[in-house]
Amino acid sequence: MRFGRMFGSGRARVLAGGFAVLGCAFATGASAEEGLPKSLSCSFTSGTSWSYEAGDFKSKTPTALSFTIDKIDLDGQSATLNANAEGTGAKLSVVRAINANHFLEAVNEGFLNLTTVYDKDSSNGKYPAVHSRHFGLLGQPVFSQYTGFCTAQ
Repeated sequence: MRFGRMFGSGRARVLAGGFAVLGCAFATGASAEEGLPKSLSCSFTSGTSWSYEAGDFKSKTPTALSFTIDKIDLDGQSATLNANAEGTGAKLSVVRAINANHFLEAVNEGFLNLTTVYDKDSSNGKYPAVHSRHFGLLGQPVFSQYTGFCTAQ
């Protein structure tokens, strides 16, 4: 059955064509930039943190943070997060996307940290990035989201 008959209207045919193009992108294995370096130095200077207190979410500005993502293996979908001088890193899982790579850390307590690194911005040579933390403190939800950049090491 043709898309036109299956979806009926002209607008639906355009939508169906868009899905077909998108499907081809996934079928060809299109993914984030193949030239991602094996190590990134990331710095996050702005963001917001929320905590749940007395029945409501309260926000505040968190302190800046930085870390490196090392041993990046896109094909093996793994990397290491180093947030201290000793270089003892946490294991990261990699989820590849079109124009981005997601680095996911499941910490010992079961909470999640996610860093998304987008393709390099050719105007400044940096990789735009977002870092999110989802955890709890003394039984209360706490989460934060930071924006920043990563650079090749």
